[in-house]
Amino acid sequence: MYKEIRLSGTGGQGLILAGLILAEAAGVYDGYEVIQTQSYGPEARGGASRAEVIISDHVIDYPKVTSPDIVLVMSQQACDRYGRQVKPGGIVLVDDTNVGSIPALEEASVVTLPITDIARHDVGRQVVANVVALGALVGATCIVTPEAMEQAILARVPRGTEELNKKAFSVGLETGREARARHETP
Repeated sequence: MYKEIRLSGTGGQGLILAGLILAEAAGVYDGYEVIQTQSYGPEARGGASRAEVIISDHVIDYPKVTSPDIVLVMSQQACDRYGRQVKPGGIVLVDDTNVGSIPALEEASVVTLPITDIARHDVGRQVVANVVALGALVGATCIVTPEAMEQAILARVPRGTEELNKKAFSVGLETGREARARHETP
């Protein structure tokens, strides 16, 4: 197994933290080899933000994502910049709350979910949209086990927010599973 994942959006959406959590879920709890890198603009909020994770069952020779298997886009700017940068057969997971224009991709799957709306309305706090996105990512792709992801989330979130984040992950996971089932059904 060798998967390259790019999580992208804008500063303030928690994607750097989401990348760290994904890497820990894969490496610490599921036992894979993992590399995590991040990039963000000079603005604390509103600038471009990107976290990249490589997950492998073998030693990883090169620490950069070159052809992602999975791309999460949580803003229009991220979609415009990274939405087409997915390998053939890959998946682009789009937060259609914040993305109105989605590129047509012939050789990759596009899964649209209202991630931020789910965080806001179903969980009750928009700030956990990154955790909803992690749940949707796991549900749609099975990239790590749900148990590993939940452990990694609970190890990283601020004290006192564990139940909120467990709910966000659970709702995202179910939404991602439903999207995968719709996509697999002919």
